[in-house]
Amino acid sequence: MKSYVRSLERSRRALSREDRPRTFAMASREWDLLDGVFAPPFSATTHVAMEILGLLGDGEPRYRRHGSFLEVGSGTGVIAVSAALAGCERVVATDISVAAVQNTGINAERHRVTDRVRALHSDLFSALDPDERFDTIYWHSNFVLAPDRYRYQSVHEAAYVDPGYQAHGRYLVEAPLRLTEGGRALLQFSDRGDLGRLHELAASHDRKLNVLCRHTFSEGPETIEHILYEITPAS
Repeated sequence: MKSYVRSLERSRRALSREDRPRTFAMASREWDLLDGVFAPPFSATTHVAMEILGLLGDGEPRYRRHGSFLEVGSGTGVIAVSAALAGCERVVATDISVAAVQNTGINAERHRVTDRVRALHSDLFSALDPDERFDTIYWHSNFVLAPDRYRYQSVHEAAYVDPGYQAHGRYLVEAPLRLTEGGRALLQFSDRGDLGRLHELAASHDRKLNVLCRHTFSEGPETIEHILYEITPAS
């Protein structure tokens, strides 16, 4: 389950599957899916993220309903657009993939929230204004650990694995610095990742990981747990 090689194989298969759709249904809505973008129909994780955040309308919201929302790694934009539809007044969606940024924009248009959703091509926070702050920051991370030396063969692989947890280290440091007063920096992780390494990394950056919820689900023959953490200063 923790094999980065297996995760990369899943990434490559997802790009070329014959049943890869142009549109898909989720949360009672229809969504566009572009080539080269992480495909929610092939994994339960996006729907799980909707449940964990309380974006399905029947759970406890873990975001400020009428505040600002930043999603890192937006992919198709399902989370970012749903946050806007749920009441967030300003939503920014960033992704390292140009195709994902375009996909998020298309789905914002489809659901008529372009006045509230802005999609940016960005490596984590790099494209944001230095003074921009948010009430909620959320990243459903690429939690599978790859070796430090691994180099992505395509930008699509960045949705699956993180070499040496370099991106996680940056997020742990920077996300709390981008919050408004009383804001929340959230990280959705999985037991398919290296939990020990993540906590060691957080401690090394003076960060504490507080568990907000755990969600167990089946994916094929496997049982997987996703964990939503809130990142706070340790001291």
